[in-house]
Amino acid sequence: MADLNTPSKKLSALVITYNEIGYIEKCINAISFADEIIVVDSYSTDGTFEYLENHPKVKAIQHPFENFTAQKSFAMNQATNDWILFVDADEVVSDKLQKEIKSTIENPNACEAYWFYRKFMFKDKHLRFSGWQTDKNHRLFRKSKVKFTDKKLVHESLEVDGSSCILNEKLTHFCYKNYDDYKGKMLKYGRLKAKEAFYKEKSFSYFAMLFRPAWKFFNHYIIRLGILDGKKGIIVCYLNALGVLERFKELKRLEKKNELTYFLVMP
Repeated sequence: MADLNTPSKKLSALVITYNEIGYIEKCINAISFADEIIVVDSYSTDGTFEYLENHPKVKAIQHPFENFTAQKSFAMNQATNDWILFVDADEVVSDKLQKEIKSTIENPNACEAYWFYRKFMFKDKHLRFSGWQTDKNHRLFRKSKVKFTDKKLVHESLEVDGSSCILNEKLTHFCYKNYDDYKGKMLKYGRLKAKEAFYKEKSFSYFAMLFRPAWKFFNHYIIRLGILDGKKGIIVCYLNALGVLERFKELKRLEKKNELTYFLVMP
């Protein structure tokens, strides 16, 4: 039998945070089975870092936030184990998922990375549709076999040297705390997506600014069955569309700023 105490079988659980005092306790409790817990905090102001700093099982580090990809890459570099479990501060690993993670990393024929499907929660109620029913992310992987792509600033993705598999149990994601919090999150994502587009030299379009948010809402609310989520579906689909609108508004601002800088430095 393989020695489960060897470094290859140990697990580092990683989280990045900013003002997550309402959820971080449940998150940490649910990953306490890991051999190492590292949380990289981008200077929270609500007591999140103080809670983490005083937690006996957590190594808390403060690091300035540039974008999600850079922050997660920094966190991964702090891990001492090859097997990494990456969760968001508003996510919870169920008991069944814990058992599946443990058995997976103990398997000598394990894949290099694993996708997790997620169960989305609107406050404490299950959000069954609204475009999220097929959402999945790489959350369990071997550090030596992956790297975060530098092509994305938000909704970061992994480049995997090897095979990817899917775990059966879902990760519970408390995506919606309240209206203002979710709105702020969508606007932030929209601005980061605009920077991605700007760096890729994609141009602002009035047509796209009008069409894409409307399509986002229609796609998630009608085609992806958000209508079946009732009032929850309307709110989430609207705010997701608002994030798309913000992407184009921010792209326009970036282009104007770039044009102004160009004319100011012209001889």
